[in-house]
Amino acid sequence: MSKVSEEQIAQWDLIDPLADKRQLFKLPEKGVYLDGNSLGPMPFSAAERAKEVLERQWANDLITSWNKHSWIDLPTTVGEKIAPLIGAGPGQVICCDSTSINLFKVLSSALSLQPSRSVVLSLAGNFPTDLYMVEGVASLLGEDACHLNLVSEDGLEDALTSEVAVLMLTQVDFRSGRLLDMQRITQKAHEQGILVIWDLAHSAGALPVRLDDCEVDFAVGCGYKYLNGGPGAPAFVYVATHLQSRVTQPLKGWMGHKQPFAFSQSYAQSQSITQFLCGTPSVVSMSVLDAALTVFNDVDMQQVREKSEALGELFIALVEEEEKLADLKLESPKAPQARGSQLAFSHEHAHGICQALIDKGVIADFRAPNILRFGLTPLYLRYQDIQDSVQTLTHIMEQKIYLQAQFNVHHKVT
Repeated sequence: MSKVSEEQIAQWDLIDPLADKRQLFKLPEKGVYLDGNSLGPMPFSAAERAKEVLERQWANDLITSWNKHSWIDLPTTVGEKIAPLIGAGPGQVICCDSTSINLFKVLSSALSLQPSRSVVLSLAGNFPTDLYMVEGVASLLGEDACHLNLVSEDGLEDALTSEVAVLMLTQVDFRSGRLLDMQRITQKAHEQGILVIWDLAHSAGALPVRLDDCEVDFAVGCGYKYLNGGPGAPAFVYVATHLQSRVTQPLKGWMGHKQPFAFSQSYAQSQSITQFLCGTPSVVSMSVLDAALTVFNDVDMQQVREKSEALGELFIALVEEEEKLADLKLESPKAPQARGSQLAFSHEHAHGICQALIDKGVIADFRAPNILRFGLTPLYLRYQDIQDSVQTLTHIMEQKIYLQAQFNVHHKVT
């Protein structure tokens, strides 16, 4: 990208087809929020719904709200709202539990369909909790039934052999933002009879996802990042229709029963996506997520993707123009099509830089050991925000503010 003028940046904001979406969010009055890839900001609709659930539904209607306000249907209702954002047809997505718990469910389900195979293949850099879940399943089933094999991305396709039961990948790498080719990898795995699980934590709501078109078997994802459902918002599960009557997931809670309120002493699982429910849904948080998803009404995910790429290209161009930022090394792919909706830079003082940015009103985040991440969320970020952020970053680097003691204190959450 050639040198960008302030006039050009202002013009991009004027013609932005997503500009009106910004007013749907509660954002800092001053500063820039570049951490929507960790926790999305609060939509006003979410606050209104929380008040409605607490002050009217729960407070006044009490237990009748399960029917009167359709609390019992929330897992399905929210799942169906998430479905078009991830390229899933009806009846394949349910909202429940956390990403980790849902991964345990689908991993166990996938392994149950592959009794002659035991290898779970993943990338060495995958999100740690995903790998921990495999270790947990292996501790229950034994290494002969579940064995984790980690490979580099370069060695992934060669590792797709007939010994592999399940391929478990995250579409967008949480550190670098690298975007994997879902269609190609899924096809290559299927050619070897391998079932595929995709973690969509950093892609759902950030870029077009095509689960059905790519013939994905299982997927999981969270509701608190780009879906803006609030801290600890419920997660979701996708299971392809053709697998739903064949799988058996191990967490056989009453909500996964085909007749939950029959209170039968024996378990008879639902044959639909609802079998992936377990216990009573978290009504307050799930209802808040339901309301938050309204910000995606009438949103074209391809427009979201195009703006995301443009914001990233602008950020990189402005960093490269500034010699004072030469020590920042881009760890994300340079090609916009090869990365998700975030940028990662490495620096030996990344933690201190991140804390100094937050102090100046630019909220980014840090990932050990040396990664500074910037989330690019097109529904509320302006091109002007990118320019302001890079200017603040330049000031911090030029003055070496990041070396100050208060910015090098590590808190519990980084």
